Amino acid sequence: MKAIRLREGKERSLLRRHPWVFAGSVEKGKADAGETVRVESHDGRFLAWASFSPSSQIRVRAWSFDEAERIDVAFFQRRVQAAVAMRERLAIQSNGVRLIHGEADGLPGLIVDRYDDILSAQFLSAGTERWKDVLADALLAATGCTRLYERSDSGVRQLEGLEPAKGWLRGGGDTTITLREHSIQLTVDVEEGHKTGYYLDQRENRALFARMVRQFGCKSVLNCYSYTGGFSVAALAGGATEVVSVDSSAPALARASAHVTLNGFDPAHHTALDADVNGTLRQMLKDGRSFDAIILDPPKFAPSAAHADRASRAYKDINRLGLKLLKPGGLLLTFSCSGGIGAELFHKIVAGAGMDAEVDAYLLQRLEASSDHPTTICFPEGEYLKGLVLLKR
Repeated sequence: MKAIRLREGKERSLLRRHPWVFAGSVEKGKADAGETVRVESHDGRFLAWASFSPSSQIRVRAWSFDEAERIDVAFFQRRVQAAVAMRERLAIQSNGVRLIHGEADGLPGLIVDRYDDILSAQFLSAGTERWKDVLADALLAATGCTRLYERSDSGVRQLEGLEPAKGWLRGGGDTTITLREHSIQLTVDVEEGHKTGYYLDQRENRALFARMVRQFGCKSVLNCYSYTGGFSVAALAGGATEVVSVDSSAPALARASAHVTLNGFDPAHHTALDADVNGTLRQMLKDGRSFDAIILDPPKFAPSAAHADRASRAYKDINRLGLKLLKPGGLLLTFSCSGGIGAELFHKIVAGAGMDAEVDAYLLQRLEASSDHPTTICFPEGEYLKGLVLLKR
């Protein structure tokens, strides 16, 4: 077994069971991409078994902190089985579930979602790429599924020195399913949809929004960065009679309109607007428009902390505009999925937007990803999605 020795004092993160070691912390040692290595402190003490990634700034990702554990086929079978069993205990009201959430499930670089009878997986690290076939077999065995589609077409793989990969790993056939969550239905194409096919992390927030639209009597709703209209359908389910979905993707908007019909709502109550969100918000202000509820769920503005300053300005601008467009007593659900923007910073950004808009709001609730996208106490970076529910005063 090849060994990687860390610089003096650089073992602290592994002693806290944080799974990452950056390139600058490695004193000596090397291995092939994805190869399992023994990670040692400066004085030779065992720290972890890990996968080695020679191309990535995250040079080492820990598999296990137990020196007696072997990293073999049985190890990956146990990890997959444990992750699937945990989701079964959550009693999730959907046929779409996040089964493997990377580091949180002890499988760094692996994301797996189940959409009805299809598993959709992203192998985003050198370690998971090396064990891909073993992981694929373990996933089918643990779930009883026979079809697994690979969506390893994220740019993250390039940082690992890996080429994009996409297509059936096991089985085949139609890649479109009907996703059921709580009281609504949505169609998902695991081949062409974002990420693994859809944003399952917002499942509970969509259900919450439907309840709040009904509770606060919101009739007019603006859904920005709407994608295929999950929050739009939720608004209609809550009793809204005027819903505007804004996105820059015509195919996504077409699917959003189809989702309105699929759920039995009047298409006249929904408008799909193919446009830039920022420009649309500004034009709506000029036109004197206002809404009872607004969703701001933008794409990732800050992929890392290095982009935080620029992203902060972008978040502040759209939230300022959103707060100005909101009627008094109206609801704003605003989100950030940027790992480089922490929950405290996001709160400060939105507070600054309120000051610039010269409005105040009650903070009713803080939001996060659905429970099948867990954050662990040893890996706080897993808390990527954060949201606020505001009631304009």
